This record gives sequence, C-alpha cells and structure tokens, in this order.
Amino acid sequence: MDDEAYWFQDQALPRAFGPAIGEAVIRKSPDDFRVDEILGFAADGEGEHCLMLVEKREANTDWMAGQLARLAGVRPRDVGYAGLKDRHAVTRQWFTVPWPAQGNPLDWEVPQGRVIEAHRHRRKLRPGALTGNRFRLALRHVSADSGFLDQRLARIGSLGVPNYFGPQRFGRDGDNVIRLLTPPLPRRRKLRGLLLSAGRSWLFNAILAERVGDDSWHRILAGELPMLDGSNSHFVAEADDPALADRCRRGDIHPSGAMWGQGGSPAGASVAELEERIAALHPALVKVLEEAGMRQERRALRLPVRGLSWRQQDDCLWLDFRLPAGSYATTVIREFLNVQDGSKS
Repeated sequence: MDDEAYWFQDQALPRAFGPAIGEAVIRKSPDDFRVDEILGFAADGEGEHCLMLVEKREANTDWMAGQLARLAGVRPRDVGYAGLKDRHAVTRQWFTVPWPAQGNPLDWEVPQGRVIEAHRHRRKLRPGALTGNRFRLALRHVSADSGFLDQRLARIGSLGVPNYFGPQRFGRDGDNVIRLLTPPLPRRRKLRGLLLSAGRSWLFNAILAERVGDDSWHRILAGELPMLDGSNSHFVAEADDPALADRCRRGDIHPSGAMWGQGGSPAGASVAELEERIAALHPALVKVLEEAGMRQERRALRLPVRGLSWRQQDDCLWLDFRLPAGSYATTVIREFLNVQDGSKS
C-alpha cells in the first residue's frame, strides 16, 4: 500500500450515527477547552513524594514537568505524572516530586500555571495511574439545528461513541505511521515508542472502522473478547449469550479490538477473522510492530460518555462530560460536528 494511505485523516473514519450535522470552532481560546484529571485515589498523607494538583495554561505536560523539577530542585526524570494533556487548553493535572521540595509548593511561582493542592504521598505517579478526565468545552460559531443537536447528543450520552484514537496520537502533521515505516527505527526510546504506538493505534482505528461500518462496534459477536467497563481486563465470550448482550447494552462490558503485536489476533470466530483480514492488508506495518516485540493487547471499541450535559447559547455550545483514561474528547465531538481547531489559525 502506498505510504500516503498512512497519513492520518480523521474525517476518513466512518461515524456511528451518520454524517456530522453542523460545524463549529474548537479551542478558539484556551479557556474553551478545560480538562480536570481524575486520579481515582486520594493522597496518602505521608511518604517520600509530594502529590500536587497543578493548573496549567497553554503548556504541555513535559514542559510543565520540567518547570516543576526546576522549582523543586530535582531532576526532570524525578517528576511523575499520570497522563499527557493538551497544550492549547486550561488543564488541572496531578504531578509528584520527591519530598522535601524546595520551599512550599503552594508558594511557587509556576510559569503558565499554579499549584492548587500539595500533599505527602508514598509513590511517584506513573503513566496510566488515573481513572479518567472531566471535560468542560465551549464550541464556538456552531452552525447546526438545535433539535438535531439535542437528538444526537442524547444518543451519544446513552450509547457512547466509537473509541477511535484521535489526531493527537499521530503527530503534529499526522505522519507518524509513515515515519515508523521509514527505516531505520529511531534509537531514542521515547520517539521510538511514540511511533510504535501510532502504528498500533492506526491499525486499531482500521479495525474499529470496519466494526462501525457493520454496526457491531457496540455489540458482542461470536469470538468476542469483551472488556469490563473501566478496566483493561477481558474474557472470552460464549456464543449467543443473552446475558452478555444485556450487560453490553447496560455498559457493563464493551466489545474490544486488537492493539496489534506478536502472535496474531487472540479473539475467536468472526472477530478473529475480521482482525486478521484487516492486518493482512497492512503487512509492512504488522511486520514492524511484531519485529519490535509489541505484544497483543486489547482496547474497548466503545467509549462511554459519562455525565454528558449541554446547553446552547446563541452560536456557542457548552459541553460537560467525563471520559475514561486513554480516550479523546475530539473523538466525541466528531460524532456530531465537523470542527475547525482555533488554536491553529
């Protein structure tokens, strides 16, 4: 397949509920895109680290970690965080630095941010150690019928959306998969990991797109490996089990798709056939992933959108919702609107 096929094009992915019903501008200002990280646990109150809630504005996570390291008088690699957050936003995110830090973190003058809370904690934060994120978004210059918006958003709140990886996963120019397929692989561990992750995400999106096309992205098929809601755990589904179909309707479990690695699809029956067929269309990508030692893993095909509420004022749509870790707010928005990113204009 020609390399051009691997440029990430979000609009090429099929939508679950039909075409977008209008257009809008997202991130016209950082205040339009607010994110609050949800850890899912409280600080220990004692230990060798300081767990801090930091509000940052127009700053990426790595840059802010460097600023906190400087203020704490430690090495950047000693700073811990659970997830990466958008730069063009106002985000509240948790970090850890070794205790004792220099001075009181609540008094630090943090560039493009401020420390809101600081507590003693036993462990350094590690990537993935969070439950999810809460989003408060303002979409500007919305051109869509309010009745159609209400109908589409109600459906999204009830059923969820396809759990596509968003544009952030594929690099600034959307060409990380092409870079992955252009030997040799980078020696720098972080860059190598980013490219391999983009490759697996691209292949997952291709598998999910097939399931969206036949409307099975929210249904349990024969050979399915359902994932428990809020967990990476999965199990083998028995064929034609009405109890599993009911659990899926209630959002207790979700169908899953392959995050590709060595050994082929671990699913059974029609699910394995579909995943192997999609993988066979991309032999160069599969070869790179397998030779790099990536392991077969699973990711939920459905993204639940919890606590979704909205209100429209003139041409602005205000949204409030929660998503599990590893998912994207832009994946939700694309299911009802085509958006222009105001931060890039």
